Amino acid sequence: MIAETEEHRSWTMSQVKSKDTSPEMFVRRLLHSMGYRYRLHGKALPGKPDLVFAGRKKVIFVHGCFWHGHDCKRGARVPSTRQDYWLAKVGRNKERDFRNVSSLEQAGWDVLTVWECELKDRVVLADRLTQFLGGPPSFGLPQPASSGRSS
Repeated sequence: MIAETEEHRSWTMSQVKSKDTSPEMFVRRLLHSMGYRYRLHGKALPGKPDLVFAGRKKVIFVHGCFWHGHDCKRGARVPSTRQDYWLAKVGRNKERDFRNVSSLEQAGWDVLTVWECELKDRVVLADRLTQFLGGPPSFGLPQPASSGRSS
């Protein structure tokens, strides 16, 4: 294993994105293939949710397990260096996430958090998303007009 310099680690960490991440793209592609349509990164909403379903008043956050302190194996990892810094950082992220979800819920939004570790089983994830969104997408197609005749 190659020893990593502080400069290299700093550069590596600077490359971590906050939106359009691989887990987020996976969820977006899955939802789109299921027929759902959404807006991205709702700037006017607390926490800028990754996916916004305004008509349903629902939002989805796609969180990386490490960055947001999930209680899975990946989220429980503690870096070998600067542990105090990382534990404090993840703690602040969790507090911020809690505040954002609370604000959204108080404003009448339903919130779902999809964790990076939950992406492994596509079928289970698709079922969970459909359940959260209240059933299959409505495509906005006009309903056939009633002829007024009874058969």
